[in-house]
Amino acid sequence: MSERPRAPGWVRAAVDYGAPLAFMLAFLATRDAVKASGALVAGAAAALALGYATERRIAPMPLVAGLAALIFGGLTLVFHDERFIKVKPTVLNVGFAAFLLGGIALRRNPLKALLGETLRMPDEIWRKLTLRYGVFFLCMALLNEAVWRTQSTYVWAWFRFPGLQILAVLFSLAQTPLMMRHMQAAEEPPPPPTE
Repeated sequence: MSERPRAPGWVRAAVDYGAPLAFMLAFLATRDAVKASGALVAGAAAALALGYATERRIAPMPLVAGLAALIFGGLTLVFHDERFIKVKPTVLNVGFAAFLLGGIALRRNPLKALLGETLRMPDEIWRKLTLRYGVFFLCMALLNEAVWRTQSTYVWAWFRFPGLQILAVLFSLAQTPLMMRHMQAAEEPPPPPTE
């Protein structure tokens, strides 16, 4: 079986951040969340196409985020109602939390299933990390609801991008000590037999 091509780092960044960046730039130019949703939809479609063209697959998280951008951005454009785009981070984060916390409830390890090939850690640490990320996503959903319901669209747009991404990076960095303490070295292949 041939190995999939691996995309350069800039492609992965474009797939992950292209759509929210397109939304923010369009919003800053127009100060209109409905019009900026058109840029979000176009950015999400372009990001998904770029990811597939370079790797012949789309990673699960960018795929879900891209589809949500297409759906909620599309609803915003069709109904001319910015509430759809504002609620997208809430729905997306609740969905991620449900996936992770539901996996734990079912005695599965969804985070390990997504990242287990990259990181080798004991199952108990995977469960702890999954629980932490599940709670984090719930908190992000609640925070998004508080911001969009109490602040101007301008404030919410900055919270949406880059605010949510900054919070996600900070949270992930805070998990690094736990992961580093429990990361297992890859098994070395056995030495070749000598005769």
